[in-house]
Amino acid sequence: MTAPAYTSPTRVRGSGNYLPPVPVQKRWRDSIRIWWREIDKMLLLLIGLLMAVGIVAVAAASPASADQLSTAKERVPDFMFFQRHIVFQLMGLTLMIGLSFLERDQARRLGILVGAVMLALLFVVPFIGEEKNGARRWINVGMSLQPSEFLKPGFAIICAWILSWRLRDPGLPVIAFVTGFFGLIAALLMLQPNLGDAILFGGIWLVMVLLAGLPWQRIAGVGVAGALGLTLAYMFYDNARHRIDGFLGGGTAFDQVDLAQRTITAGGWTGTGLWLGIRKMNLPEAHTDYIFSVIGEEFGLIMCGMIVLLYCALVLRALMRLTGEDNLFALLAGAGLITQFGGQAFINILVNLKLFPSKGMTLPLISYGGSSTLAVCFTLGLLLAITRRNPFLAREGTSLRDLIERKDERP
Repeated sequence: MTAPAYTSPTRVRGSGNYLPPVPVQKRWRDSIRIWWREIDKMLLLLIGLLMAVGIVAVAAASPASADQLSTAKERVPDFMFFQRHIVFQLMGLTLMIGLSFLERDQARRLGILVGAVMLALLFVVPFIGEEKNGARRWINVGMSLQPSEFLKPGFAIICAWILSWRLRDPGLPVIAFVTGFFGLIAALLMLQPNLGDAILFGGIWLVMVLLAGLPWQRIAGVGVAGALGLTLAYMFYDNARHRIDGFLGGGTAFDQVDLAQRTITAGGWTGTGLWLGIRKMNLPEAHTDYIFSVIGEEFGLIMCGMIVLLYCALVLRALMRLTGEDNLFALLAGAGLITQFGGQAFINILVNLKLFPSKGMTLPLISYGGSSTLAVCFTLGLLLAITRRNPFLAREGTSLRDLIERKDERP
């Protein structure tokens, strides 16, 4: 019989003592038990339900997208996107579960590292990026990688880290730091052009600086600055002007947003049934940007409403988990990550309902995607890691204001 492997002796922090070697197998079992005790199981369940919905939804939309890509010489298999989606979902699930095992400090370091790398890639996208539909947002690394997708969770982690410096030195202009960071990212995104992601980054920034103690007197100033920025974008930024004009002008029967709105209502309350939809065959990007409309046609508006409730439940569950948090970094990082996830989901849904200009943003956990699926799972993995909590430890019950105003008590 093979002798069991043992870990190396571990030094006890703050002393010269060492813990005895432990069998590797027992250590793994202990780690899994601790993880299962500390993880938010309800959050994990809601994520699993949305991923299951995504598998069925991509199966419904895959034939429509495959038909549009087929030519007279080459026929794309009907379920090509569905088969690839299964692979990406399994990869994403593995990534998410693996990240959820990280300690909070490890998650912070990883988020900062990934954010820094993706910010560097964002600088080179205009020069070496792939162009699709008039936008240059992707880099080919064996698969199409969109750096801004992975920068979103990195941005939330970095901003939370900087804003938490206020506990050590209340005089640091941390809000100015993160505002400048957001401005840099927004400028780089506008070069792609990618106005939608710039708006989403702005939403993440706003939620985090409000939680970090942005004076209420300045909120009106933020609103005025946002309105001014959109006005300037409309006047001098062609991408923004075309999208806003198309949205306000009502569109035509051939516009993507109009086609999506017609598709989502075609199935009525209960839908036509799986693979029985007709309007989806003329809908561009049926498996990605407009998959919510395909769900509406084949499974009905009732199913669409249930999906919206699932997203609301996931966001509210994460926020409820954060209400008892006594660590300022964890509170800010968790709020930023769930704002990114929820904001992306509801922007996509509003576009499909013809209540928001076309954006090119996927529906997280449901839409087909390679890097976008992995990026969403990366975000949720960090969120699960940050919200892990020992249920047997009593919380301090410290209010958010106390956390923000707490000074460094070190000698």
